[in-house]
Amino acid sequence: MDVNDLRGIHSLVIMAMFLGIVWWAFSARRKRANEEAAHLPFDDDEVEKRTLEQEKTENKR
Repeated sequence: MDVNDLRGIHSLVIMAMFLGIVWWAFSARRKRANEEAAHLPFDDDEVEKRTLEQEKTENKR
């Protein structure tokens, strides 16, 4: 095994990590968080109130 084999393996590992991050970012479980983040520039204090309510419900679980 020489340096070029290691470079090839390294490239495959980095590509797998990239694809994993893309899959995670666009997964169905992240849809709500992504939509909320997309509307942040347009929202005012409503986001803060919803975030506090979500934290309260998550802490109760």
